[in-house]
Amino acid sequence: MSKTVYLHYSQEELNRNFDQRAWVSNALEVIARYPVHSRATRQRLLQRSGIAYGTHPDEILDFFPAHETGGPIQVFVHGGAWKNFTKDDYSFAADCYVPAGINTVVLNFSKLPAERLPTVVDQVSRGISWVHENAAGLGADPQRLFVSAQSSGAHLAASAMQKGRLDFVKAATLVSGPYFLEPVMLSHRADYVKLSQDEALDLSPGLHPERVLCPVQLFYAENDTDEFQRQTREFGKELEKAGRLAGLTRCPGVNHFELMEAFMDPKHPLMQSIFEQMGVSRSSR
Repeated sequence: MSKTVYLHYSQEELNRNFDQRAWVSNALEVIARYPVHSRATRQRLLQRSGIAYGTHPDEILDFFPAHETGGPIQVFVHGGAWKNFTKDDYSFAADCYVPAGINTVVLNFSKLPAERLPTVVDQVSRGISWVHENAAGLGADPQRLFVSAQSSGAHLAASAMQKGRLDFVKAATLVSGPYFLEPVMLSHRADYVKLSQDEALDLSPGLHPERVLCPVQLFYAENDTDEFQRQTREFGKELEKAGRLAGLTRCPGVNHFELMEAFMDPKHPLMQSIFEQMGVSRSSR
């Protein structure tokens, strides 16, 4: 019988639970569609690319304006196991937002191991703060700023909101994220996620739900790994205790990577919930 290293997981099982690509058969196929979707989005929508929000070369963002000025704004934080992808792979996050009158920011930030996770969390926090401070100049309403994020981006967004005390964020939607870092640090991801024990505790959003200052709705995929599903449910319980949970939804028939593509479907329950959260009227979608 294999030795357990966390909950009921053996080392092999824990490693497998932090490898979404190996969990499903079509991961590479779906991931390969992301840059294709994103190029099409950039060809179709107006944008201001590579706006600096800090001094590091990675601290840039793309802004996709809505057709009318003064509307709400969404800041999207992408995933990739903290080590993969850039904003250019996730432009398609704007596909449903912009036609609905929602200004959209796709945030860029550094990757591990080139920078440490606390640094990246700080980048995301400062990036969201920069958007708030400059929203009016971009033609958006700084009083209606929302955050959405997926996978490791959901962890970064949650941590940034907790660490940065971003009280101007009206609400957030987090999709299929890891919210407790103890099992991460016991898995193969510890090869590049280098944290002290105190840092791992501090950057575990599920342990600090009271630090989130806005309503949060959580989504996850039926075919996420078992551990990612468990972490979302546990984070949901903690947010509910803190009075911050706005919804917890399991999306049937999709995996971790396919659920990201729901950002292109205005009729998907994920997008419908975000629109409702933002108070976007049906006539504008």
